[in-house]
Amino acid sequence: QVQLVESGGGSVQAGGSLRLSCAASGRTFSSYIMAWFRQAPGKEREFVSAISRRGGSTGYTDSVKGRFTISRDNAKDTVYLQMISLKPEDTAVYYCAADLSGYVVSRRPDAYEYWGQGTQVTVSS
Repeated sequence: QVQLVESGGGSVQAGGSLRLSCAASGRTFSSYIMAWFRQAPGKEREFVSAISRRGGSTGYTDSVKGRFTISRDNAKDTVYLQMISLKPEDTAVYYCAADLSGYVVSRRPDAYEYWGQGTQVTVSS
């Protein structure tokens, strides 16, 4: 069993920055591919970014490329999402997810077995 706890969300103005953190516990953190998803009101959950077990491979959805950076610290059992130049359309609940069994980084929500409770990000114009 894996427990994921997100933090770092909040309210910022457009152009601002936030850093989300996701702390994992329960199993060896370096065993997981990690990802961030988000869900805005009335919309489906969408892929934001993912990172391989050792951090050597990352992926981003097109709308956040150049603005968001995913990273992980396996010594601290934590994955991060640094977000800059935030836009109102980035407003959503952001979820951390873990994939124990996959071979490659996936953008599909059903590839991830474990999920956090989410942290709200609100960007005002």
